[in-house]
Amino acid sequence: MLKAFLLIVVGLAGDPEHGKTFHKWGTTLAEASERLGVPKERLVYLVDQPGEGDTRVTGKATRDEIGKAIDGFGKQAGPEDVVFIMLIGHGSYDGRESKFNLPGPDMAAGDFNLLLKRLPTKQVVLVNASAPGRTIVTATRSGAEHFTTLFGGFFIDALTSEAADADKNKRISVLEAFKFAKTEVTRAYEREGLLATEHALLDDDGDKEGSADPSNAGTDPKNKDGKVASVVSLGVAGDDGLPADPKLRALHVERRDLERRVESLRLLKESMDQAKYTSELEKLVTAIALKTREIRAAEGK
Repeated sequence: MLKAFLLIVVGLAGDPEHGKTFHKWGTTLAEASERLGVPKERLVYLVDQPGEGDTRVTGKATRDEIGKAIDGFGKQAGPEDVVFIMLIGHGSYDGRESKFNLPGPDMAAGDFNLLLKRLPTKQVVLVNASAPGRTIVTATRSGAEHFTTLFGGFFIDALTSEAADADKNKRISVLEAFKFAKTEVTRAYEREGLLATEHALLDDDGDKEGSADPSNAGTDPKNKDGKVASVVSLGVAGDDGLPADPKLRALHVERRDLERRVESLRLLKESMDQAKYTSELEKLVTAIALKTREIRAAEGK
């Protein structure tokens, strides 16, 4: 039986508001890992500042701990197993090299490449460095796109629910998650009337050239990415924790969507007119409160 290994790394956030969102994304994926087929012993969850109550966190997000985690996976993983690495946080770009920001020394693509070469498995998925046998997903297309991105949150949404399961086979492929997240990012920017400052790419053919519109067909010579990503998944999409009752489920989904809009709005704050931001935030917070009241009434509370 094939095994899946998951490393979640929440790096430096820059400010408390972003940090809270990044931790939420990481914890959402960590909490869903077991039902996705990744038991605790094959999950490593590293954060910039472990806090009280972080029951899923296994250590601090440092260069050394990331190396230990990947080496640990290498001792357990077989050639056909999947190693999935999710990087959440900020990066820096000096015009030549991009780095993922961590407490202590940062890590560049070359640093990750050296670590990943130690893995025996042919299937490595790195979400946020490229070679044959690896599927690379990035939220931006270059180091020049340096604003906070929304992509990570929607990508995790895709992995942890059935919303992105386009072929309804109960497995969320990396390609399905990529397409879902990309679509949701576009909607979020359009909703706020903003020009998108992030353009996600996927590379799974080892040519170090990402595609903005990958496909499982792989027949377009200008767009060869997507065939591997279409068959690689983290695990099985199971129960998403929502009520079974159709009415209640619909209400919970509506509230979750509103909460996601608040999250996206806060990450887009620096790009928005302050008055519009405040107005939109007030509307959404009010809508969430009303939806919560509706849910409680439906539950008889």
